[in-house]
Amino acid sequence: MSELKIYNSLHRQKEVFTSLYPGHVGMYVCGPTVSGESHLGHARPYITFDVVYRYLQSLGYKVRYVRNITDAGHFEEEGREAEDKIAKRAQLEKLEPMELVQKYTNLFHWAFLRFNCLEPSIEPTATGHIVEQIEMIKTIIEKGYAYERNGSVYFDVKKYAESHDYGILSGRVLEDMLDASNRELENQDEKINNVDFALWKNAPPEHIMRWPSPWGEGFPGWHIECSAMSSKYLGKQFDIHGGGMDLQFPHHECEIAQSEIAHGELMARYWMHNNMITINGRKMGKAYNNTIKLTELFSGNHHLLEKAYSPMTIRFFILQTHYRSTLDFSNEALQAAEKGLQRLWAAYELLQKLTYTNDGQPLNEELDKQVRQLCEECQEFINDDFNTAKVLANLFELTPVINSIKGGQVKMHEISEDTFALLQKTWKTYLIEILGLEPETLITDDSKLDGVIKLLMEMRKEAKSRKDYAASDKIRNQLLAVGIQLKDEKDGSMTYSIQ
Repeated sequence: MSELKIYNSLHRQKEVFTSLYPGHVGMYVCGPTVSGESHLGHARPYITFDVVYRYLQSLGYKVRYVRNITDAGHFEEEGREAEDKIAKRAQLEKLEPMELVQKYTNLFHWAFLRFNCLEPSIEPTATGHIVEQIEMIKTIIEKGYAYERNGSVYFDVKKYAESHDYGILSGRVLEDMLDASNRELENQDEKINNVDFALWKNAPPEHIMRWPSPWGEGFPGWHIECSAMSSKYLGKQFDIHGGGMDLQFPHHECEIAQSEIAHGELMARYWMHNNMITINGRKMGKAYNNTIKLTELFSGNHHLLEKAYSPMTIRFFILQTHYRSTLDFSNEALQAAEKGLQRLWAAYELLQKLTYTNDGQPLNEELDKQVRQLCEECQEFINDDFNTAKVLANLFELTPVINSIKGGQVKMHEISEDTFALLQKTWKTYLIEILGLEPETLITDDSKLDGVIKLLMEMRKEAKSRKDYAASDKIRNQLLAVGIQLKDEKDGSMTYSIQ
């Protein structure tokens, strides 16, 4: 059996995976910032690391998978006027910050349950670990690598770089960053160097989310939360740290720096980064105003969508490309994924119904060898940095063999009983257990159906409030087409009935 190799972003090469503690794996993946709905770009890391989680478990490891919820402290460096994304969105939606956080956390969980993603072992929140973050900041200050200015605390990057490699993960050169940051930026006079990053931010009077600290009332920086929570649940050093490629710098680079000072060692041994999803060659992201929300994908309610796409189609679409390659969105690609998944699933169901029989006829040794090789290669491919694209390619190559056995063009005796057993095992292991695919099923549970309809009603209500009547009518008409009638009541509420 081949050994599992992971592309380690830290060393820019594939490396044989060995866990820090035999039989156990600690894995931390940067979770969502719940200031809004998750979009297609967010789906990629969580589906990618769901496969990593599943495969490590299939190898017999006991995996502690920690994925955080960023519900405070996510802001871009903009001097003293930095805005926490949660607080900003809460003001826009006229909600309490924790009310907003709960709304989008629930929606995140709902969407990824549809994707058949396993729940992490622990899902800590930034607001639930303020004490740990403050204690870590105090340690960094005591060791001389952070300083306080006007109630804010900054990490001294230049001092750190004197004895450590700042840029070890991203490949960036500090001198180049210092040159680029020499331009005058408003309110940056607090920092010793413009490349320094905030560990704690002083909260101005109007800031909603605030906590007491030794430096005054404020809120934590974005980077410190992951260092504090990963060390609390996985130890000072652990096996795998994952996230999107866009997090390599500054987020993960800063995590490494502050953790190394606080704990005296490199926090994670393997760093994994998935590539981005693009639209017309451009990264999908809120900053580019080109996102497609997951609820829009499921309903088809977006101007770029020709139809609605099921969660399993989206999962399959993502897994058809290696996680470190870019993946470009198109309706054609999603529709091809939809047909491809249907083809594989039909072959899987056929295979489960077949029973091996042999009336003493000779083997087709060439066919038997080909089938065994295609099955055995699946493990080689998944061990080669989780190459789900090649695994699926082999399953597609095996599909005509299965269809031919059912249709009679290939006789069952042409392959051995052991090969047939391997064929059945391979499909179940990879399609179901590791890739996490499942059949498209109608929701029959009344409570689940009620939840989905109420979510669509909420989406329609929000569309009407922003005067997007085309979207509002589309939701109503598509529900009516499947026998669900919405009714707008005089008091502004909405009800539904099933025809």
